[in-house]
Amino acid sequence: MKKPIFILFFIIGFLLLLSPARGQDPNYSQFFSTPLYYNPAYTGINTGVRARFTFRDQWPNLPVDFRSYYFSADLGDRNLPGSGGLGLIVNSDNEGIGFIKNLSVGLTVGVRIPITATVVTQVGIKAAIVQKTLNWNDFVFSDQLSEKYGNIYQSAFVPPDANKKVFPDFGAGGLLQFANPEGNVTGVAGFAVDHIFKPDESFLSTASAPLPRKYVAHLDVVIAAGGGSSSSMYASGGSNDPLKINPGIIYQNQDKINSLELGFNMLKYNIYLGGWFKTGLNNNPSSAIALLAGYRYTFAEDMSIKFMYSYDLMTSGSMQGLGGAHEISLILEFDKLTIFGGGGGVNTPGRSTRNNAALECPSFY
Repeated sequence: MKKPIFILFFIIGFLLLLSPARGQDPNYSQFFSTPLYYNPAYTGINTGVRARFTFRDQWPNLPVDFRSYYFSADLGDRNLPGSGGLGLIVNSDNEGIGFIKNLSVGLTVGVRIPITATVVTQVGIKAAIVQKTLNWNDFVFSDQLSEKYGNIYQSAFVPPDANKKVFPDFGAGGLLQFANPEGNVTGVAGFAVDHIFKPDESFLSTASAPLPRKYVAHLDVVIAAGGGSSSSMYASGGSNDPLKINPGIIYQNQDKINSLELGFNMLKYNIYLGGWFKTGLNNNPSSAIALLAGYRYTFAEDMSIKFMYSYDLMTSGSMQGLGGAHEISLILEFDKLTIFGGGGGVNTPGRSTRNNAALECPSFY
């Protein structure tokens, strides 16, 4: 009974190698915890150093491995050329039926262009090296199978040498950062393109599989209730901090596959709570509700650690009953850490103190 299943898995996997397969990049529910992944213009958007770690376990009830690992670190320093920042991003995931493993390591650069005391634009680029590997030993071929005992034989199949593919990949983006004069409302709107040159990710020289471009548009706003500041520069991490509400939306398009995610987060008493609705915009779309909870611990005025957990509950589509998705993020922030002497937010010479704080320091994440 297992023989048709193994053969089907082999056929699907083999076709992925020979044909230009289409699909989306891995998607993180906590896009606010993985900003450089979606838009390199976030590099150095706030002064100081930030390190982010994210783990995602997709459809854990399936017998195959769909896990993603993300790490990024970026430095915002206004004494850098371009007054932006530098960043590093590492992402690892599995695709296909778990047979193909991807590893991407990239550098990001952000350039900051002030417009007014409360409006700033940033542009960013990403240059990465991607390695895709295929383990032929994970496949089960028909000559290994016994109708009675299953997988018991040694296959006569000789794997080809094409088990690794390495190629460069580039992305770019821009964003507009703004705040109101009172400093209790800040926001970011942006647009980014990944896989600009559509690199060929085929394992075989006799085939071509260009990686489709990915387009991302996003908008989020942080509102501090009660007349407080939306910037963490004025946050003590205690009960006197204002309630912060962070509504947002992100739209993605990759090879005619469209998705939309919208919702909001809240922060009070160092506790994060949030809810997001995720849906596809194509025929027969699937949808999910992502619920988030987290905690922020402040070591000092300019140092904090944040822990986030979210769970995707599938509400429609063929993937219901597969366990949804678990996602965990750990974020380290050092607001005033500087290397070239241009950090520290409000200490930057020649800028409005209060308005600059709303733009230079993280308002929510």
